[in-house]
Amino acid sequence: MKKIAFITPGDAVFGFSLTGTDQYIADEGSLMTILKDTTADPDKGLIIIDERLISSENEEKMKDIERSWQGILLVLPSPERAGAEIEDYASRLIRRAIGYHVRLNI
Repeated sequence: MKKIAFITPGDAVFGFSLTGTDQYIADEGSLMTILKDTTADPDKGLIIIDERLISSENEEKMKDIERSWQGILLVLPSPERAGAEIEDYASRLIRRAIGYHVRLNI
């Protein structure tokens, strides 16, 4: 059975370790190194990354890794976002999934 790994900032250190999953603490600078090491582990099948770690530069590199890796990369929404940011996040997810920008009217 494949394992789940979380990559989070330091403020979430105790949150996921209680679940029995692997958790790696990172910042924007170390995210890509940890992500490459984690995707190289054949036991990992799902890697969940805290949204706060992803810069526009890291997002492009993540797309390359996602295309070449057999597992699933998932972005965990930041717990401290306002209402407008939630809509932006949903739009980004849809655009990433289908390749088009979709305007949401709620």
